[in-house]
Amino acid sequence: MSRVGKHPVAVPQGVTCTLNGQEIVIKGKNGELTAQTSKEVVVKYENDGILVRPRDDSQQARMLWGTWKNRIKNMVQGVHEGFTIRLDINGVGYRAAVEGNKLKLQLGYSHDILYPIPQGIQIKCDKPTSIAVSGADRQRVGQVAAEIRSYRKPEPYKGKGIKYENEHIVRKEGKKK
Repeated sequence: MSRVGKHPVAVPQGVTCTLNGQEIVIKGKNGELTAQTSKEVVVKYENDGILVRPRDDSQQARMLWGTWKNRIKNMVQGVHEGFTIRLDINGVGYRAAVEGNKLKLQLGYSHDILYPIPQGIQIKCDKPTSIAVSGADRQRVGQVAAEIRSYRKPEPYKGKGIKYENEHIVRKEGKKK
């Protein structure tokens, strides 16, 4: 029995929800998100809330019940408020800047890295050592942040590299004489 899936997803003012069979379309001020729900769950829109229920009592339906409830909740929150992931850059000479529709990263390599900003994602660099990735789709925001971080992951000795804002890097002790 899913404890997460029992409760309906509240739909705030300014967000509209449309159900066409297994397809759900959610529109808000940050855009529009569409998803094709699984056949094992039933989605209903009533009383300013979206209810997700399993179609039958199979194990697969019970597993997907809470998953789809959370995915729909993330869609509603994304089109209403949006999601933001902040990245910090540590290292001498490491910096980032947005140039047009590309993110220019200088990470100690012999060349600059030009990362094309995907459609539906906004990237801001308030300081040369901080990057803010934001958008309506939680999965895409996280994927873009992970791709940017993968260009220079933080190393354990000096902590140089790109890390998430709230990430703690476990440091190692250096060489002893």
